Amino acid sequence: MTNEIKGKIFAILIEIIDYPNKKKILNFLKSKLEKNPLKVIDIGAHKGETINFFLDNFSIGEIYAFEPNYDLYQKLKKINKFNKKNIRIFNFGIGYRDEIKTLNIMTDSSSSTINYINEDTAYFKKKKKLLSLFSSNKNFLKKKQKIKITSLSQIISNNKINRIDILKIDTEGYEYNVLKGIKPNDFKKINFIYFEHHYDLMIKKGYKFSDINLLLNQNNFYKKYKLKMNFRKSFEYIYENSEK
Repeated sequence: MTNEIKGKIFAILIEIIDYPNKKKILNFLKSKLEKNPLKVIDIGAHKGETINFFLDNFSIGEIYAFEPNYDLYQKLKKINKFNKKNIRIFNFGIGYRDEIKTLNIMTDSSSSTINYINEDTAYFKKKKKLLSLFSSNKNFLKKKQKIKITSLSQIISNNKINRIDILKIDTEGYEYNVLKGIKPNDFKKINFIYFEHHYDLMIKKGYKFSDINLLLNQNNFYKKYKLKMNFRKSFEYIYENSEK
């Protein structure tokens, strides 16, 4: 069995595992969002999972998607249903300032991160052992890639974005940096922030969840939903703008 086939099997298993959670998230968002066409920003587009989630379940006005992994970006651009005027896909990352970073691209591409990976942790060893079942590649790190980073406020300014219904962030330990790149006036344009936070010690983030919570509270966002991800030391959160 080739690595490609093993990878597809692994992706299907993850999709099955995550389906109950996605259903709960969907029900929550549908109870909150109006039926008007949504404006969505997807930071960490990966293979288009979030783009598909919103296209399949909501009326979409615009989607701005960001994926710094060049190979994944090229694949996203080839997906026919994403080749629409209201879906814009960019090949760079989002952080708190303009800079160049190194992206650590993992064998499991969903684990790719800008952050340092601590290979001495028990969580890393368990994850590597699990992934070895779906790939003959024994190296967790596949390659490194230099990527451009800019702030979300710069994107908002450049594209004259005046409303964001959903800001989704999944950046494997870089979420706080993304949020720091949003100016107070731009926070006011956002209705909901939907993000993932890792509690495992495998990724050295340099911040804690309390830092994210404080930053969001200071900008009038408060936690409305929390969901543990199955078989992972991670949670998904949804914060709502209290001024909307």
